[in-house]
Order: sequence, then structure tokens, then C-alpha cells
Amino acid sequence: MNIPIHMPRLKGFRYPREIISYAVWAYHRLALSTADVEDLLAARGVIVSREAIRLWVNRFGRHFADCIRRDRPRPNDKWHLDEVVITIRGKKHWLWRAIDANGDVLDILVQTRRNAKAAKRFFKKLVTEFGEPRVVITDKLRSYIKPVKILAPNADHRAHKGLNNAIEVSHRPTRKREKIFGKLKSHRQAQRFLAAHDQINLIFRPRRYQLTAASYRHARSDAFSLWADYTVEMVV
Repeated sequence: MNIPIHMPRLKGFRYPREIISYAVWAYHRLALSTADVEDLLAARGVIVSREAIRLWVNRFGRHFADCIRRDRPRPNDKWHLDEVVITIRGKKHWLWRAIDANGDVLDILVQTRRNAKAAKRFFKKLVTEFGEPRVVITDKLRSYIKPVKILAPNADHRAHKGLNNAIEVSHRPTRKREKIFGKLKSHRQAQRFLAAHDQINLIFRPRRYQLTAASYRHARSDAFSLWADYTVEMVV
């Protein structure tokens, strides 16, 4: 990862911003634990504790996610919505996720319920940010019917399990993290981590199977360039 050196140092931080941003990138992009990132930095002569890396990820992960969300093209007006169960401290929660027709994650929301109130809260959040969609595809959960009808009356709502395979694929990185590192620790931590994780992976995981090798390298280079720009924008 080629991040320009000699960037302005963050006030109050011992390490330069390029090291902090590298740690945040490695944690999210490579599905590493804080201990793994600690070893990765140590191999490069940077001695930093796991706790410091955890604080960097929590503090600046949102910054990078917000920058990516700010600069991404306007999403497609065909949305896929789905909810998947996650376990937090032994209790069942629901991760609500929306993607557009290109497979890009629009937003996520961790909630304790899977009912009409929860569906309305999530869908209202999406409509407020992106406007009304043209098509909404969901599974057969009836909780979606009323919120879609009220908040996007002109949308074509298609409730069909077989049409939502794309978003099932979008859930896989979350399942991968759960499998490697165990369950999420708290509602707040889950929301903060997953919101950043989805957006960061958005620019670093282009659909490789659809690209030539040259195109993929170009997309990866563009992603690193964006990351360097966002590193410069980091503030305390």
C-alpha cells in the first residue's frame, strides 16, 4: 500500500497518520485482528500495542467510511433489502442491509427486532439519504409491505426470496468476520464496525470476476489513491 510520507502529523498522536491509516486499512481490508495488525506493523519496525490499534480503528474507521460514502457515485435506483440474524453477547439481533443493483452497500442498521417498526426505521433512513427508489426487492417478510407503501408509494415492491441472491452474497464478509473472530461484543460496536467495514470494502473489493487483470489493477490503484487522499483529511 503506497501512502505518501511526510503528511502532517495528527496532534496528540505519537505515530504519523500514514501508519494509523495503514492499520485501519489492514484491519478492515484483510479481515485481520488487532493482534494480526500489531504483528504486521512490528515486521515493519513499528511497535504499537493492540489497544492502540483498536482505538485507531474505532476512531478513524468512521472517517474513512464517511469519505467513501461522500464521494461515491449516486446509487442505482433498484434496491435489495434483507435482514440477517447476528448474535451479540448471547442475544439475537438483526442486521438490516440494503444494496443497489450494482451490489454496492447503501447502508446497514443493527436492531433488536425484525418487525414493521424496525423495517420502517431502516427504510426511512435510506429514503432520507438517497430519495425514493424505483424498485425495491425484499424477501417475503411482510414487515416491509407497509413501510415501502408509505415511504415510496411509486416504487415497484417485489417480495420474492429468489430475487434477493445478490444481497445474500453481500452478507458473506460479515459472516466471515464472525467465523474468524467470534461474536460481536455489543450493539454499538457492531453498528460502528459493520458500517465502516462495508464502506471500506466497497472500494477495495471491485467485482474481480467481471474485470480484466489490467482493469482490476487500475481499480486497485484508484482505491489506494482515494485512501491516501482520505488520510490527508484525517482530523482529531
